[in-house]
Amino acid sequence: MATLPNPLRSPADAGLELPPGTLVDDTVDGSWHEPLLWYADESASPGSWAALHTLGRPFGLLPVMVDGGMRTQWPEHWDLIPAQTTYPGDHDAEDILSEAWEAYADDELALDDSAKDWPGLAPAPAEAGPDAPDALAAEIADQLTEMNFSPAGMRAALVPARRSADIPAAIGWSGPLNHENDVARLCAVLRSWEDRFGARVVVLGFDTMVVSVSRPPTTTAEAEALAAEHFAFCPDNIQQSTLNSLQVYAEKALLNQETWAFWWD
Repeated sequence: MATLPNPLRSPADAGLELPPGTLVDDTVDGSWHEPLLWYADESASPGSWAALHTLGRPFGLLPVMVDGGMRTQWPEHWDLIPAQTTYPGDHDAEDILSEAWEAYADDELALDDSAKDWPGLAPAPAEAGPDAPDALAAEIADQLTEMNFSPAGMRAALVPARRSADIPAAIGWSGPLNHENDVARLCAVLRSWEDRFGARVVVLGFDTMVVSVSRPPTTTAEAEALAAEHFAFCPDNIQQSTLNSLQVYAEKALLNQETWAFWWD
C-alpha cells in the first residue's frame, strides 16, 4: 500500500511530542519496517480524540480510539497484515459492494425476485447534518468513553493515514478477515461513506468498528437504500442480529443515527 512519510519512525526527530504510549510494528509476518500506529498507555478520557486530532494532523497522523474488547487485546495482538493490504484508492466502492451483494444476498436475505439485483449506491441524504464530521467524531469518541463502551476501556491512537477512511488499511487491520481478505477494499467503501455521509472511523477493536456519521439518512427511503450497502459491507450486522431484515435494520440502525457499528464473526 502507498504510504505517507511516517513521523512515528522517529517522533522526536520529527518534532512530534507524544504522551507515554506504545509504538506498534507487530504483524502476522513479524516486525514491520516502521511503526504502524502509536497508542497511549493511559485509558482514554473525554477530549482524548480531539487532542490527538490537533496534535497529529500537522504530521499526517489521524486519531482513532482502539478498543481492547472482551479479551483485552490491544493492537500488537490484532494479527495485523500490512504486507497483504493494497491501497484504497485502487478500488471502486460500488464494485466491492455489488460483488458482496451478489455473493451473499440471495442466500442470506429473504428477498423478492424483484429485489435480488444489486440496487446501486444510496444517494447522499437530502439534508445536511448540523455537525462538521470531525467535530462529531470527537463528540462520539467522548460519549463512548464516558459510557464505558468497552469492557477493557479504550485508548487513543494515532495512525499515519491520508484520511480517516484509510486508517484500517494503513495498519493492515484484519478485523473483517472472514469476510474480506484485503481491508483496503472496505476502506474504498469507507471513503465513499466519507463523501456521502460525513463518516469517520472513530473506534477499532480486534474485529469491530464504530463510525461516526455527520450526515445520516433522514428518510425511510434513504435508510433502506443504505441498508443494502451495510449488508454487503458487513453481512454479520444483519445475519447475526435481531435486526435481521434490511427494513428493520434501516429503521433501527440507520435512520437519523450518527453512529454505525460493525462486527465481523
